[in-house]
Amino acid sequence: MEEKINFRLKMEKELSLIEKEIISGRQPPKLLLHGCCAPCSSYVLEYLNRFFRITSFYYNPNISEAEEYDKRVKELQRLINELPVINKVSMLEGRYDTLEFDEAVAGLEKLGERSSRCYACYELRLRETAAVASREGFDYFTTTLSISPYKDAKWINEIGERVGREYNVKYLYADFKKKNGYKRSIELSNEYGLYRQNYCGCKYSKAESLKEDNNNDSRT
Repeated sequence: MEEKINFRLKMEKELSLIEKEIISGRQPPKLLLHGCCAPCSSYVLEYLNRFFRITSFYYNPNISEAEEYDKRVKELQRLINELPVINKVSMLEGRYDTLEFDEAVAGLEKLGERSSRCYACYELRLRETAAVASREGFDYFTTTLSISPYKDAKWINEIGERVGREYNVKYLYADFKKKNGYKRSIELSNEYGLYRQNYCGCKYSKAESLKEDNNNDSRT
């Protein structure tokens, strides 16, 4: 039987070490946090900002429509401007080229959600985050993706660990949905009136979401 890893516990152990260093007088380390959207980033920023100097990295070429992409960028920036934090949070927008996503999932287009198509998408975004973190001298990198109950935390952390080794930058293990993280993200989304979506952003997830909505309508 495959051993089940508690990624939340791994993160908390690392944060405990970081907290001791901060108490001893060291500056909080720099974290490049890949953010998929404002709702998913809300709890993560609230929770992690006392341990890190965070830069929210918005790199999401999976979002198929430019209008949707722009809406999510602006909403994340608004959240960062309004959220009370101990250590100031900044934002860095990556390049937006949907061809990068198309190339990453080539041959996997007909697979459904939570398939290897999603794995390829996670890797695309985490690899770019690791590359930027390494190039810009960040101490850690991670992603908000694991806050979603629809995302596979094992896959996300497996990829993060691997690309972190490749780019020689430390990956912060996480499963942000645990300990009511997902619940808190919904509370914060309501508190700040954040724009929420019912699909991850890619054209395939949008089509599947619309199909599910139509099926639900036909059953009512």
